[in-house]
Amino acid sequence: MNNDERMMQDRYAEEAKRLWGDTEAYQENERRMADYTQDDWDRLREGMDAIFDGFAKLNARGVTPDHEKPRLLVRKLQMFIDTHMYHCIDEILAGLGELYVSDKRFSENIDRHGEGTAAYVAACIKSYCADK
Repeated sequence: MNNDERMMQDRYAEEAKRLWGDTEAYQENERRMADYTQDDWDRLREGMDAIFDGFAKLNARGVTPDHEKPRLLVRKLQMFIDTHMYHCIDEILAGLGELYVSDKRFSENIDRHGEGTAAYVAACIKSYCADK
């Protein structure tokens, strides 16, 4: 990671702490990730990329957000976050879906997997959470 990337990551970390620092999920995430090695970070990124690639492929094929396949992928995303970052209850998952489309930084990052992927993931999460 170069200096610019590190500075950007530090700004995001400060913002996250300001917004969610008093939440149990944030504190759990901090505890879990405190000892992450570069290999851990690489596996985390690769796992998330694989999940978002899966959403991009479903979106490209025109699979609707309420179909079983994207619902299973939403569950996989939720479990991945739960396993590697923090306990991802449905309420947090729904908030992430909204964040994926409301925050340009998230949208741009997710859309590198395919144009419109962020909006598709958000719609899939919304459908998944609505049926709970």
